[in-house]
Amino acid sequence: MQSETGDNQCAPFVVQEGNAPYSHLSNRLLLYSTHIIRLSATLPKTEEALHIRRQLLRSGTSAGANYQEACGAESRSDFIHKMQIVLKELRETDYWLRLLDASELAPHPRLSDILQESDELISIVVKSLVTARGNAHDAK
Repeated sequence: MQSETGDNQCAPFVVQEGNAPYSHLSNRLLLYSTHIIRLSATLPKTEEALHIRRQLLRSGTSAGANYQEACGAESRSDFIHKMQIVLKELRETDYWLRLLDASELAPHPRLSDILQESDELISIVVKSLVTARGNAHDAK
């Protein structure tokens, strides 16, 4: 979202891996997308896995793109709407990840880490929405 001075409210990308902290939501969503891409590449070449792979790639990579759209929102209500889309995509991705885990289609060693990151991102976006809605209410 644009500040009153016209500055973009989203932090720039600084991609970091491993134990290095990456606190900006833009970075976390970008890394999350890369983990989804890598995970999907390890899935078996079965019809079932192909279906899940496509859904996972679509929702898992769109959350970050939609967040970037939210950063350029034209109004608070536009920001809230776009953040709701981010939340929807994260929840869908979380579902596909849990399905992979339950069906044992992804014996990927980092699946539990990706699931944890999914939960954390959902929490962050929910809190952001609560704050944005509260600020919108206070502005009235």
